[in-house]
Amino acid sequence: MDETLLEAEDKMDKSVGATREEFAAIRAGRAHPSMFSKIVVDYYGAPTPLQQLASFTAPEPRVILISPFDQGAMKNIEKAIRDSDLGVNPADDGKLIRCVFPELTEERRKEYVKVARTKAEEGRVAVRNTRRSAKQALEKLDKDGEAGADEVAAAEKQLDALTKGHVDSIDEMLKAKEAELLEV
Repeated sequence: MDETLLEAEDKMDKSVGATREEFAAIRAGRAHPSMFSKIVVDYYGAPTPLQQLASFTAPEPRVILISPFDQGAMKNIEKAIRDSDLGVNPADDGKLIRCVFPELTEERRKEYVKVARTKAEEGRVAVRNTRRSAKQALEKLDKDGEAGADEVAAAEKQLDALTKGHVDSIDEMLKAKEAELLEV
């Protein structure tokens, strides 16, 4: 039973972490290097994450400077950024790629809030699916006679507390992200 609970907690932690990463990729008022974490570049025929091909600096709130480790990959990096859903047009000056993010409109902020809510719901669903799997495993232990009904009931209460804690942390992240997005 303890193994089942530990496994469920580990999976729930991963779901919360994945949701946190999704939120980091959603653009708020400031440009942030994590916005580029989902971009994959065709690097000499192999799809490679942009984070592995360049370093990022943010000299101003709405500007990101990307300095590729290999200057030969410059055009492919530029193309991958242009094709992404970031809505930015990269400018290449020979050594650096400059990405200037436009000011967010009220309409665009509201769209990002909807995206954030969708990502949060996906995270909550993942946590609940983990709970369901763990609950089935606990019920199977009870049915097979490997654990008593009282032990299983106590484990289910622990599982419910774990689930509530993880769902609450996703809700708190969503609340913080919404506040960040709607801040002008």
